[in-house]
Amino acid sequence: MTTKIEKHIEAARLIEVRDPEMENTIHRRPGFEEMVDLGEMDNRLGEALSRVRKKRGLTRPELAPLLGLTTQVYGRYERGEAKMHVTRLVHLSELLDFAPWDLIYAAAPHLWGDSQEEAELRFQLMKHVEQLPPEKARLLMDLIRSFLELEKVQPNRDA
Repeated sequence: MTTKIEKHIEAARLIEVRDPEMENTIHRRPGFEEMVDLGEMDNRLGEALSRVRKKRGLTRPELAPLLGLTTQVYGRYERGEAKMHVTRLVHLSELLDFAPWDLIYAAAPHLWGDSQEEAELRFQLMKHVEQLPPEKARLLMDLIRSFLELEKVQPNRDA
């Protein structure tokens, strides 16, 4: 008999892995690249954050007080030494004017697709949608809804 959690693991395509940061084994979804551990994802987040900060022309000492942090504490985020909470990510996105998923994509592009090409396509699509004026976003949403309705009516012919 298959349990509810076993069904979830199978449906989500999760595998059991050991991560150096975790005492127990964890489940992760493998991607198109070699699976990186959680610490490497922190490093990627930090590198992406550093690029955004520099693109805005700010130094660590200039940005840190806006977060209510010392330069040393803020630097731990950019060096991947500190875990970034979602609330901190949102605050940083407010201060530096970027979408939170920009950093998430840098850390885990496999969440956007089964190949590098698919992930990049979906991510770029999101970036373009972000820039649409509201009336064009509504038109695009209507188009997407019609595509999804067609999928319900016409099953996948490739199957």
